[in-house]
Amino acid sequence: MLSKLLSGDMPRSTVLAVLLVAILFCLAFAPFLFPGVRSVDTAARICIFIVLVASYDLLLGYGGIVSFAHTMFFGLGAYGVALASTHMGRGFDALIVGALAGAALAALLALVIGLFSLRVRAIFFAMITLAVASAVAVLVSQLSGLTGGEDGLSFKIPRALGPAFKFADGEILGVKANGKLLKYYLVFGSCLILFLLMLRIVHSPFGRVLLAIRENDFRAEAIGYRVVHYRVAATCLSAAIAALAGALYAIWLRYVGPDTTLSMEIMIDILLMVVIGGMGTMYGAVIGATIFVLAQNYLQGLMDVAGSAVSALPILPELLNADRWLLWLGVLFILSVYFFPTGIVGRLRQGRT
Repeated sequence: MLSKLLSGDMPRSTVLAVLLVAILFCLAFAPFLFPGVRSVDTAARICIFIVLVASYDLLLGYGGIVSFAHTMFFGLGAYGVALASTHMGRGFDALIVGALAGAALAALLALVIGLFSLRVRAIFFAMITLAVASAVAVLVSQLSGLTGGEDGLSFKIPRALGPAFKFADGEILGVKANGKLLKYYLVFGSCLILFLLMLRIVHSPFGRVLLAIRENDFRAEAIGYRVVHYRVAATCLSAAIAALAGALYAIWLRYVGPDTTLSMEIMIDILLMVVIGGMGTMYGAVIGATIFVLAQNYLQGLMDVAGSAVSALPILPELLNADRWLLWLGVLFILSVYFFPTGIVGRLRQGRT
């Protein structure tokens, strides 16, 4: 049953299996295991970024397609929900219409970019996607009457997903039975379904053809596969799932802006998560996103504690200053690439431990 649910792609490593089960368990019960606004917010972000990173891995790790437009698709889904909620009201219909419209628009834009660009060499396609993503980010920032410009858009979500809504009296295991809890499980459940869907896709005949194209596109075309068609289909599918992740992000934040969804910093973060976890594995998205989001949220605090602990020693307090957390995040990334060149998942599977 488990093998069928995971599309036959078992972890193939005891350590990896334990890590994945631990992450799934922690995310599934995060509101009860880690009560507090910050910890639940971190868990929700991990869920969303797992889907976003996995959708990019579908493109890069399985299709061999380098793109810098993934945050653009992420943003389209987020703005779709924000605009629909602004103009249609705070109902669930607005969330559904906005998410589906954002995913459809992302897939259509990916189709246009793919048909005109995927026939060229990989580096030129990457540059084209970078140019288009930059143009869309500038356009969104300037259309202040529609998108809110640099200030972004704040919008209202259904009352059933707000903290004021009570779906039961009292508490559940010490957690308030309110709409915030429902909203978390909406995000968690949706992300779990999307991730399992991607697992199914990459282990279908379509996914195996993508791997063949990644390894040798000339050979794949020689035996009859239309390489451009498969690459365009993968691009559209990846864009639509990224847009759905963006829609969930907007629902969680109740806000959308250029810095939260369209910035190049997020694109770089996605690349780092893919490399840390391991390309072409899907499970790498789970490991990479979890480690990276936890580091973003807690590394600075840990360094502050460590700096205080060694305050009597020379040099170390300065090196462990909380303001230098980005430096140490970079060091951690370099070390992970050096010791895990195929990513954490790839290394664990090679060791089979």
